[in-house]
Amino acid sequence: MRKIYSLLAIFSVVAASGQDHSGPWTLAECVRHAQENNITLKQTELQVRQQELRVETAKGSRLPQVSASASENFSFGRGLTADNTYSNTNTTSTGLSLGTAVPIFQGMRISNGIKESELDLKASTADLEKARQDMSVAVAQAYVQILYNMELLDVALNQVVIDSLQVERLSSMFENGKASPAQVAQQKAALGQSRLSATQARNNLNLSLLDLSQLLELPDPEGFSIVRPVVPTDGILLGNPEDIYAEALENKPSVKAEMFRLDATEFSIKSAKGAFLPSISANGGLGTNYYTMSAAPSAAFMEQIKHNFSQYLGLSLSVPIFSGFQTRNQVRAAELARTNQMLQLENTKKSLYKEIQQAYYNAVAASEKYRSSGQARESAKESFDLVRAKYENGKANITEFNESRDAYLRSESDLARSRYEYLYSAKLLDFYRGRPLEF
Repeated sequence: MRKIYSLLAIFSVVAASGQDHSGPWTLAECVRHAQENNITLKQTELQVRQQELRVETAKGSRLPQVSASASENFSFGRGLTADNTYSNTNTTSTGLSLGTAVPIFQGMRISNGIKESELDLKASTADLEKARQDMSVAVAQAYVQILYNMELLDVALNQVVIDSLQVERLSSMFENGKASPAQVAQQKAALGQSRLSATQARNNLNLSLLDLSQLLELPDPEGFSIVRPVVPTDGILLGNPEDIYAEALENKPSVKAEMFRLDATEFSIKSAKGAFLPSISANGGLGTNYYTMSAAPSAAFMEQIKHNFSQYLGLSLSVPIFSGFQTRNQVRAAELARTNQMLQLENTKKSLYKEIQQAYYNAVAASEKYRSSGQARESAKESFDLVRAKYENGKANITEFNESRDAYLRSESDLARSRYEYLYSAKLLDFYRGRPLEF
């Protein structure tokens, strides 16, 4: 019975872990799932845990070091006896000891090392946050690509509907003798091309869904879908890139990580300079031994252990005088590392400023493109409506109809692309301000 209960428990856990997400995924749900399950992020989390262990190790340097030892020695052949003569004897000796060493002063290297490792931990934590933010951006990009492919599929399906209606109309006219077989064949060929475009659009949509599902580490993309939000683009404020950069310096983890590392180099220099100073440590221990000789009687084991018991306490002072310039070079290396870290921080800030500038000008360009795409779409729709009316009344041929239809559908695609480019660029600027990526 106990085995049955165990199997049921295992099956319930497996079933719970295999349950699919119910319904379409929102962007927030995709981001959260990716941050919890992405393998790259898990590896970054392990690096943070490793740094936590380094902090614990550094703090443990302040604690005493305790060690115990035991030895057993056998001696054969000629040896010195108690009366100061040599004879052939066999001797054994057993030693037991317990010792400890306590650091008292190590040139402040221990405390500086602890502070350095704590700052490295903060930098690793900031790196993890940066990796999470990068994952959010990657998920948002994949999410927007799916939305764009949805729009393209709608445009392609609309094209199929338009051509299907024209095939039906021409087929009816052909039956009444008002259309030629060539006209019907040409329209059917256009319908076939439209269906091919719809198939390609659906395949592109499935591939983009696959890309996002793999980013989320989903075991199977089957049934995966996303919410199609209705996000107004009116009233979006892009802001000033200088103001955005000032806010980003306060909250971007990439900058914080490099600043923490820069602070850590200060304690690295102090720790290296500590090797110039003397070090003091205390030590103490307990010990005893047991000795036997084949040529002479020996006292009992416990009696010798008791009588030979000894204790000691001591202080040791080590004063560095000359180390072959090792300490000096270690200090210089630490100072160079600090200079390099200052350059790394400056480079990170410049890269951030460049990213914000690029995002801002991309958003401005996307805004203009979205506005002009809307105007072009309206013009293309008006033109298509006029040409379609002429075509249905026999005043325009199928070539003119297809060209006008293709121009209209291209304007629909351009409008969809520019809309999502504008929306993503604007949201990315908000993301640099420290706001979550949300549609």
